[in-house]
Amino acid sequence: MFRIKPALMAGIATLAVSGGVALAQMSGAYDPAQLPEMKGKVQQYSLTPRGDVDGLILADGTEVHFPPNNSTELVFVVRPGDAVTIHGLKARAAPMVAAMSITNDASGATVTAGGRRPRGPESLIEASGTVKATLHGVAGEPNGVLLDDGTIVRLPPPEAGRLADKLAVGQKLFVRGDGFSGAIGKVVAARELGPDANSLTKLAFRPPPPDERGGPRGPHMRGDMPPPPPGGPMGGPMGGPMGGPRP
Repeated sequence: MFRIKPALMAGIATLAVSGGVALAQMSGAYDPAQLPEMKGKVQQYSLTPRGDVDGLILADGTEVHFPPNNSTELVFVVRPGDAVTIHGLKARAAPMVAAMSITNDASGATVTAGGRRPRGPESLIEASGTVKATLHGVAGEPNGVLLDDGTIVRLPPPEAGRLADKLAVGQKLFVRGDGFSGAIGKVVAARELGPDANSLTKLAFRPPPPDERGGPRGPHMRGDMPPPPPGGPMGGPMGGPMGGPRP
């Protein structure tokens, strides 16, 4: 029987507790089922200060650490009161588990630690189906469609208008573009679309993918805001008191 070397197990545990992203990157190469298994009942979610779910607290007090970038998928699959099976590494001296996978015992659905989806050519996915409804932005402008299998297709409003005949309710649609597919659903940011894979129209321009940290400039700055003045928070050329130079 194959056994994970103690050094590797210790390394995985350290990565899981100190940084969920590193653990998530490893999960694609290692089978979580090889790790120790434990069962329990979910009492509540564990939350970060910004409101992301970064694990679970079980009814017996065990803390289950999980990468916060899997937050949405985790809350979709597991809810307080559910019985779960966890594969991960237990801490030596505290009731904690660094989890690589969490399974809902009733539904059988499993969430595996995974990093942010890749962008670029490797993130291309396809979808096909019948247009069920038109989707809109907050200002009411059409910006996509919903397919009959639940897939969401997004595209810039100008292109939604230009290709309105291909996006009408009841039309067959094949779409290719950047996207995500997981337990919480499937979404495609269209690059090209048409009635089938052999009759595709390229979009005139691609929408920039949203920055998962909160915007093009990071979590604390909206992308449409100008950069702060140079020289520090007071705006002076050297960041000195009241905007003047330092003495």
